[in-house]
Amino acid sequence: MFKLKNLYSGIDITKDLILLLAVGGLYSLSIALSNTFVNVYLWKQSGSYIDLAIYNLSVVVMQPLTFILAGRLAKKIDRVIVLRIGVISLALFFIAVLLFGEKSADYLVILGGLLGIGYGFYWLAFNVLTFEITEPETRDFFNGFMGALTSSGGIIGPITAGFIITRFTSNIGYTIIFAISLALFSAAVVTSFFLKRRPSSGRYLFVKIFRERKRDRNWKLVTNAHVLQGIREGTFVFVISVYVFVATNDELALGTYGMVHAGTAFIMYSIATKLIKKDKRKQVMLIGGVILFAAIFLIFKDPTYTRLLIYGVVIGIAYPLMLVPYSSITYDVIGKSWKAAEMRIEYVVVKELFLNAGRVTSIVLFIIVTKIVNQETAIPALLLLFGIGHTLAALLLQKLETDSIEVT
Repeated sequence: MFKLKNLYSGIDITKDLILLLAVGGLYSLSIALSNTFVNVYLWKQSGSYIDLAIYNLSVVVMQPLTFILAGRLAKKIDRVIVLRIGVISLALFFIAVLLFGEKSADYLVILGGLLGIGYGFYWLAFNVLTFEITEPETRDFFNGFMGALTSSGGIIGPITAGFIITRFTSNIGYTIIFAISLALFSAAVVTSFFLKRRPSSGRYLFVKIFRERKRDRNWKLVTNAHVLQGIREGTFVFVISVYVFVATNDELALGTYGMVHAGTAFIMYSIATKLIKKDKRKQVMLIGGVILFAAIFLIFKDPTYTRLLIYGVVIGIAYPLMLVPYSSITYDVIGKSWKAAEMRIEYVVVKELFLNAGRVTSIVLFIIVTKIVNQETAIPALLLLFGIGHTLAALLLQKLETDSIEVT
């Protein structure tokens, strides 16, 4: 921590901030090891994009429902306990995958539901703790450093997983990777015990904060932007990994793709952490959003492995430019909203509901269109349609009334 304080002089880096980064880092490494490969694992069993869509739809339906419950619990009990419930639920997901084994494709809704529950509890608590532990002056540092940790996990995880999976016959390699992910989530639970207890009290006014969108223009813009963000994420989260696997039929190639993408993102997150200033957030965010959309033209017609690798590099540059200022702006808007200190849990819940509404919309449309139209025609067109989500979100947030969120 002392070295970090020297490196980032003038920033108040607390013990809880470092611990939250550690929990987030363990989570990210575990997800990087296994999450992409879960989709491929299921793809190898069913060979159906629609089955993958159903699995991912189960995730994004259960996640917002869990957010609402987790928000209520966070008003009654310690938020750190809610974080632990989330990590334990994610561990249960991997236990279920290990138990179901090669019959996992028969339990898509159960597996997706478990993962959605884990995500719901984890991200509710993580987002609320981020809001509480960081200050306006430390948010760009936290978001950027968390992005760098996520990217580091993305560098190590996929290539390691791909190497292990290809070194074993049958699906033994997958079993090893899912077991390692389980161990990492267990370590995250242990780390969470060192976080300062953060009990809460008061009424749970979720509906009131939802309705604040009518009164608070900035809050309405932020929630609408999250719908647009979710529209891209819902489908891209599984289609791109399958594209890479189909192009190569090799898990190590998929791991290499993940490593190349994450390595680029790591460099960019490190730069973004140091260089993005408050007065440049909107411009940088828009540049990132435009690049994310432009990148799709590399792959939507001819997704060869070479083109996919180039795509991975380009979005590795673009995502930090988009998400570091985007996350900071979101928390600053919440911080200046009505009764933010008392209602921070409700604000996070509503934000995530809109994000997952976008994801649900994306996947439902994907299922409908691919059932009606030939997949070879439908999927590229849907990638172009959904891929503009971040660009539109960045454009929408240009309309924010900056003076009302300027933090002094």
